[in-house]
Amino acid sequence: MPETLYYVHDPMCSWCWAFRLSYNALQEKIPKGINVVRLLGGLAPDSNIPMLDVTRDYVIKNWQTIETQVPKTKFNYDFWVKCKPRRSTYPACRAVIAARKQKKEFDMKMTLAIQTAYYLHARNPSDYETLVELAGEIGADKNKFAKDIISPETEYILKKEIKQSQSLDLKTLPSLLFVDGDKKLKIELDYLDVKAMLNQIQSLNKKAAT
Repeated sequence: MPETLYYVHDPMCSWCWAFRLSYNALQEKIPKGINVVRLLGGLAPDSNIPMLDVTRDYVIKNWQTIETQVPKTKFNYDFWVKCKPRRSTYPACRAVIAARKQKKEFDMKMTLAIQTAYYLHARNPSDYETLVELAGEIGADKNKFAKDIISPETEYILKKEIKQSQSLDLKTLPSLLFVDGDKKLKIELDYLDVKAMLNQIQSLNKKAAT
């Protein structure tokens, strides 16, 4: 089995947004031959209920904490005025799967489109209308996407990825797990220094070789 780096995320997870730059740098620097598997962890199930004030305050506080701890990460707080937030991220997760069905590279493109729309442009990715618009903006076939995002197959894939991430004991978002044969290592995330994560991967490689 090839060396594998599992990345569990949700496009509407604010800490995943904060981790974006470190994750991209890690992908560029890891040794060739390591298979990167992206899994959707599914932060919040479908809901049409308006977000409770206590949840809204919790999320806003999270954004503020992230801006302090990861200074390059920005948020547009107009979202809380312009949109009607719901605690529902599964639609955005399905959107990544539906886009991925058309082109493999649409996985990351759709994820970034959702993050940018949500965190910078005050658009609501819990709404299917927004997600269809974003699919068109990344160059996907909007008609096919609109069918795929609500298909039973897409729902099955989402549940399968959530189950797989849980079976790997990756229950927090984001999470990284490096697997080398029968050796497994949860990578301690570093939002500011990719070298620390690379060192952890290299450390496991050395242990596996001894």
